[in-house]
Amino acid sequence: MEVKTKTMGTVSIDENQIVEFPHGLFGFEDYHRYAVIEAEYQPFYWLQSLDESSLAFIMVDPFLIVADYELDIDDKTLLEIGLDSPQDVILFSIVTIPADGGPVTANLQGPVVINRRNNQALQVILSDSRWTTKHNIIKALKSKENK
Repeated sequence: MEVKTKTMGTVSIDENQIVEFPHGLFGFEDYHRYAVIEAEYQPFYWLQSLDESSLAFIMVDPFLIVADYELDIDDKTLLEIGLDSPQDVILFSIVTIPADGGPVTANLQGPVVINRRNNQALQVILSDSRWTTKHNIIKALKSKENK
């Protein structure tokens, strides 16, 4: 399948890269279909809307930033996307790269949860005060290197 994107031009994706967000993302509730595409620079991925070519988010595996990252999501919420086993979970955090050159941050408080079996996904809000919406990625990686 060919997908038009604002940042990468036209790219080819497989059906297994398509994820469906029944409720959309917070602030983007009207957009439900996205493709997860490896970015040119690892370890990042694009979450590209299939409904709006100009809508895309950069994502990263939160465990690469914070080794002790933990989520407490109630079973009822996970069942909304058919998740009943931790082995079926793929997690991402949405990354912000400010235009003004400020710190690159990851939203650890609002992770994207994907069910790898059925490609259904949702974004959740965690109540754990350790996780913020603007977790400094570079600072966290340097901290991990010094340990």
